[in-house]
Amino acid sequence: MDEGSLSRLGRAALPIVAALCFVLGVGATLAVAGDTLGYDFRAYQQAAVRLLDGQPLYDTSFQAAGGFGLFYYPPTFAPLILPFGWLAETTAIWTWTAILLASFVVGVGMLPVSRPVRWWIVILAGLSWPFVYAVKLGQVGPILFLLFAIGWRWLEDPLRLGVGVGLGAAIKLQPALVLVWAALARRSMAAVVGVAVLVVLGVGATALAGLSAWSDFAQLVGQVGDPITTAHNVTPGAIAYQLGVPADVSSVIQWVSVAVTLGLVVVAARWATGEASYLVAVVASQLVSPILWDHYAVLLLLPVAYLCASGRWWAVLIPLVTSIPLIDVTPPIAYPLSFAVALGATLVVGVQAKRREAA
Repeated sequence: MDEGSLSRLGRAALPIVAALCFVLGVGATLAVAGDTLGYDFRAYQQAAVRLLDGQPLYDTSFQAAGGFGLFYYPPTFAPLILPFGWLAETTAIWTWTAILLASFVVGVGMLPVSRPVRWWIVILAGLSWPFVYAVKLGQVGPILFLLFAIGWRWLEDPLRLGVGVGLGAAIKLQPALVLVWAALARRSMAAVVGVAVLVVLGVGATALAGLSAWSDFAQLVGQVGDPITTAHNVTPGAIAYQLGVPADVSSVIQWVSVAVTLGLVVVAARWATGEASYLVAVVASQLVSPILWDHYAVLLLLPVAYLCASGRWWAVLIPLVTSIPLIDVTPPIAYPLSFAVALGATLVVGVQAKRREAA
């Protein structure tokens, strides 16, 4: 068989391999999920039920992150999850799981990269522990993946970019950093649209939950948002603390990490291409979070797609380090390092690309 025939065979087999990896990875995880299926989503639904029953949106009795039933997303998320409060729990969980899977698949289809790169992202997702874990828990990561993919594909469309990022910030606060990036990158209209989305959802949330929801949210985040001592947290400061570094020194490490990450967002906005600087901001929005769970790494599939599309195929190693086969041997430090490598490599490639454009 000649080289051309092998190449054609590989192209024909790639979609089949991708579909098998994705279905087997997700299916096997959901099959053994048991009572942990929708573990985090049930907190969303319980919050919606409380609202419908005229009770406070937040349960402020929690003192640490990770407990069952803890809802500490911003009030702007409330209007988006309210319909699930009318559904039975089992129906709601499976409906939400279907939405997560559909969001990811649609998001991959929107990536502005070649078809082979998209299929490789599907393969990596099927092998990725952060991805299948996020789906099992009912976490919002796949939805954020879709929203950020929309922003990337329509980077030059202020309306779509702003709506996508604004909805992301409404679901979780961290993506608001991408709105800051938009302002720094002189994409003011996109930033205005994003803020407008937040204002509309904020007004809706206040009408549903009352002004007290905002103070309850701030109180709850203060109680559970310790970036150093929270169990299973993988921020740089938390990893240092887990390795035996004193808490005060670990706190310094964490704040230095946040400062460096924010500085790189500024650098990217100034000296990298638009798509690279956008993806740097996306990665940074997660890395600066005081709580960095392992399943947040599902969003690293976005810069991995960018790097592969730029010819840096070594980037597939980033999600493979935290893949399902390695779940028992991958140390926690691999997660902040994965974020750092994805952010740094995207920035370097983006700066090089902009220099070539200028030349």
